Amino acid sequence: MNRERILAGGIALVVAVSVLAVAVVPGTIAESESDPVRPGHLDIQEVSIAPGTVSGGTATLRVDSRLSHSRGESENVTVLVRAVHLESGLVETTKRTAVPTISGEREVSVVQNLSVERSGGYRVETVVFRDGVRIAEGSKEVRGVGTLTPEYARTSVRFHWQGDDGLPPIEYTIGKTTGNRTTLDVSTFLTNEGDAPSEELRVVFTARQADSNIVADRASVEVGTVRPGRTVTPNVELAVPDGYNYYLDAVLWKDGVIVGTARSVANLNPTETVRANETVREVGLEVGDFENGPTGGRGAPETTVEEAASAGGVPGFGTSVAALALVGALLLARRHA
Repeated sequence: MNRERILAGGIALVVAVSVLAVAVVPGTIAESESDPVRPGHLDIQEVSIAPGTVSGGTATLRVDSRLSHSRGESENVTVLVRAVHLESGLVETTKRTAVPTISGEREVSVVQNLSVERSGGYRVETVVFRDGVRIAEGSKEVRGVGTLTPEYARTSVRFHWQGDDGLPPIEYTIGKTTGNRTTLDVSTFLTNEGDAPSEELRVVFTARQADSNIVADRASVEVGTVRPGRTVTPNVELAVPDGYNYYLDAVLWKDGVIVGTARSVANLNPTETVRANETVREVGLEVGDFENGPTGGRGAPETTVEEAASAGGVPGFGTSVAALALVGALLLARRHA
């Protein structure tokens, strides 16, 4: 038997044994499989919270969670956010969002809206899950939710002064006095602080007696269009009983909703002065001294002593003071006699 036949027989034997082994023991010779894809690394990079739609009772918090991803591939990822009230510790609302498959080096933004009660503050917690397993979490606090202005109450027009700078937000002048009633010319200042012309607004002025809070008079005036950066001065006349002190209130209305308020005072009582937050005693005010007469608002016409005597009094003094002055003059004349 030559060498070639021996070699061929050996090869045939090896092949036969291999075929028999595959038939008897499956998997003895298996195809090589590719390595499975490693899961990527996922973490919370940043969480930002911004106000969304605001109504009278609720506010929407727009939560933007930015996820940082590296290496491999991440599937079955979900992001859960919840708002926990800071005072009660109760969970106000929860929302879960599925995230599409993430691969490679990148950042992914997941935006979710949480509707919460418009009051107090909240701790917004963010939790990231992969295949139902928690892999990252974080939290951020937001306070002053109650100060967010509802959509229906938003306006760019404001009272120019609020009294903090020493200037009264509401001014008044004495128009006229008739009997025991005084007419006040009341005005305020409104400034458009926005970038667009204002809406149609209305201002209601009220004179409220300081001690009893009784409304003595009330009037309203329409405010026309106010251009951006401009100030207007709406004004009305209020007739009130003389000899009392009053709070002057201005209420700014927009489409049936109060959008601003301001308060000042009108002191018509010569023995008492009322301020916005306190009351002190003071003397020296005569309403008639400020009445707008023929002098064009510069005060009442001057009165001579002779005119005062013929009228039975002295300007700025009562009848008793005039009588005392007359007695004093008689005593002085008798002394020199």
